[in-house]
Amino acid sequence: MKGDIENIRNIGISAHIDSGKTTLTERILFYTKRIHAIHDVRGKDGVGATMDSMELEKERGITIASAATFCEWNNHEINIIDTPGHVDFTIEVERSLRVLDGAVLVLCSVGGVQSQSITVDQQMKRYRVPRIAFINKCDRSGANPARVIRQLREKLGHNAVAMQIPIGLEGEHQGVVDLVTMKGLTFEGAHGEAVNSGPIPEELLDEAREKREELLDAVSIFSDELTEAILEEKEIEERLIYEAIRKGTLTRELTPVFMGSAYKNKGVQPLLDGVARFLPCPRDVRNEGLDMAHDEAPVELVADPKAPVVALAFKLEEGQYGQLTYIRVYQGSLSKGDTVINVRTGNKVKIGRLVRMHADQMEDIESIQAGFIGALFGVDCASGDTFVAPGLNISMTSMYVPDPVISLAIVPKDNNAQMNIAKALNRFVKEDPTFRSFVDDETGETIIEGMGELHLEVYVERMRREYKAEVKTGAPRVRYRETITQLAEFDYIHKKQTGGAGQFGRVAGWIEPVPGEEFVFENKVTGGAIPTQYIPAVEKGFKECMAKGPKMEYPVTGVKVVLNDGASHSVDSSDMAFKAAAKGAFREVYGRAKPVIHEPIMKVVVETPNEFQGSVMGSLNQRRGLIVGSQDEGVMSVIEAEIPLSEMFGYSTVLRSLTQGKAQFTMEFATYREVPKFIAEELAKKAAETKQHVA
Repeated sequence: MKGDIENIRNIGISAHIDSGKTTLTERILFYTKRIHAIHDVRGKDGVGATMDSMELEKERGITIASAATFCEWNNHEINIIDTPGHVDFTIEVERSLRVLDGAVLVLCSVGGVQSQSITVDQQMKRYRVPRIAFINKCDRSGANPARVIRQLREKLGHNAVAMQIPIGLEGEHQGVVDLVTMKGLTFEGAHGEAVNSGPIPEELLDEAREKREELLDAVSIFSDELTEAILEEKEIEERLIYEAIRKGTLTRELTPVFMGSAYKNKGVQPLLDGVARFLPCPRDVRNEGLDMAHDEAPVELVADPKAPVVALAFKLEEGQYGQLTYIRVYQGSLSKGDTVINVRTGNKVKIGRLVRMHADQMEDIESIQAGFIGALFGVDCASGDTFVAPGLNISMTSMYVPDPVISLAIVPKDNNAQMNIAKALNRFVKEDPTFRSFVDDETGETIIEGMGELHLEVYVERMRREYKAEVKTGAPRVRYRETITQLAEFDYIHKKQTGGAGQFGRVAGWIEPVPGEEFVFENKVTGGAIPTQYIPAVEKGFKECMAKGPKMEYPVTGVKVVLNDGASHSVDSSDMAFKAAAKGAFREVYGRAKPVIHEPIMKVVVETPNEFQGSVMGSLNQRRGLIVGSQDEGVMSVIEAEIPLSEMFGYSTVLRSLTQGKAQFTMEFATYREVPKFIAEELAKKAAETKQHVA
């Protein structure tokens, strides 16, 4: 893959559910001649959108796995990664943003800035991704781009500036007015492929002039030359305006806003111009690796094809020819036959086949240069691994992976299904760091864990379809946690005498709560009361107790252990003895530290037509919900609440029947909080019953 690095754009398209991301990508591929026919997302024509290549995606009309493709527009090569909007697939968004240089934030002109737009925006901020916004669905009734721009400023804190104003809205939507060239753009032809540039309609002239003043005012701070031209009232060159907008976009101090209707084929080509003009090329973005040999000191990577190679595997897929590894090269170039090192494992990897992807089709290539995205075949690695030239020891920063909050037991129907489930789980765990699976020691059941009901539902469905594994699922289970609420002291002796050497270890100190931390261990032993070589064994003993709390066997978090005294025996003391002493001390002291159970609390946002607002609020209150706020957005009400995850199972069905299917909700993990007393008692009763049952 060769080409001028200045003309490469690695972009992602991300947004709230149902804002039209995949439809927009479909149009982009059509106008850049990557595909020759447009298909609908819901797949009414039996084909489905190009980027939703998974059967399940076509049926549900949602994007599950981010797809990667590339296209060309005005001599610019654009790599596009289409990301899912559902919060259950957050990791897909995270790993895509990690390798992008810029992004398009798609917003619905009716829904505006919705809860998921806020989440996606925070993720972009975390990875410092410059973005432009596209207000889609201007043809829908209730469309109001001006309100969406206001929300971008107020809710997301963007310096949002309109690059266009719409020519007509709702059913009257015909095109847009370009505020830089001051031309009216309409889109003709069966699929809007002919862009006609003409004079601005008479009735919009005043508004266009006023909005252009606002645009110039906002961007002039990024260019002295432009400010001078405005002050001297000269004819302002378009080049100056574009340069100023690009400068503001790259520093993330400006968000240019485009608008249109992807479904009705309006406004997509000017958006592509915007991507090429304003979003960064790989050289404009500062990428850092961590030097593992020097205590993870940051190292700046240069987008130079001749430098030693550094590349990141950001996504894995199991194809019919084995594992496909999506890779972004940050420095140097990766060619067929090269040998590179996987930094995580230290293993040498020989590069066999290199391909570039277009959704689920591929073409072979000889090399991938810095700034490009491609894929490797037959390389065994995990998502997030870094490949480097021999002699380097640089790792790309690790991705933020949230902990799972929900689990489900799965039971194979027969022996054949058991084998297939093992294959499927092996693959899914490798592909998706937020999906985990393990076998419960006590019940022998296979447990899968993930980010939400939909997340697990999709994986179970994929087992059935892709692996022909018939599975039954148990009821979803919430991942409760235990923690302590007060300080308690311990002084414990572990003594065991058998034939020959015995075991002896004494540990003393206290445990106390530390909110926000998992586990903290502090050694305050003085005068060698416990020989230094045994301290790690004591810490290990306490740490192992965190996996299952003595109260109800949930994982324990938020505990600080301080060790300040102890005793050892010259013959009978050993690592094993001190580890056992720590475990005994923990079991003995835990009850005195007043342990409590914590449950995951979800941030739930419901968008409902105003007439159902009362009954929706009632349904949230019934579920131990704490309503945080509610606001009217035109005909819709947006209600935000914090609700325990355990109360949210099956809520989508309840909400549909309450609102005639007109409301939708999103849910994401917020925090852990103590469970009310009556729930804690119920859990204790269940735990006791299970113990009896197992016994």
